[in-house]
Amino acid sequence: MIILLMGVAGSGKTTLGRLLATDLAWPFYDADDFHPPANVAKMAAGTPLTDGDRAPWLAALRQRIEQSLAANENAILACSALKAAYRHVLQPVPNEPIRLVYLRGTPELLASRLAARTGHFMKPAMLASQLSTLEEPADALLADIALPPATIVAQIRQSLGLSQNNL
Repeated sequence: MIILLMGVAGSGKTTLGRLLATDLAWPFYDADDFHPPANVAKMAAGTPLTDGDRAPWLAALRQRIEQSLAANENAILACSALKAAYRHVLQPVPNEPIRLVYLRGTPELLASRLAARTGHFMKPAMLASQLSTLEEPADALLADIALPPATIVAQIRQSLGLSQNNL
């Protein structure tokens, strides 16, 4: 199974992904690590990415997913996956065990988290662009990011049937 944690910047994808991966003893992949240097530079300069900018990044993520599926490897992937078209690219084979978890929060909570974050290439001013690009998924498990991270991880595990007894 691949668990794809999606949401805008500041939604906790990396934090929750690491916690969930540690909890399940699964590998964790952060989509930020797959961006080509030109994308990182563009975002660091406060320039939103275009669909063309995202294409090689999405292709690299899809390849990572395909490798995990081919190896029958469970994994956690943290990725913004803002548009339905991006999520479609990340679903290599219909009916494969990819579970989408949408990390949703209020714009105010997201902005406060981004303002408190240091050392990341994604600038707080980019939040408005991400929110305007976001196409909320109808087919995802919804997680309220106002809850404590441990609670969110427990809810994800329960919703996906990943109790300690069946790992």
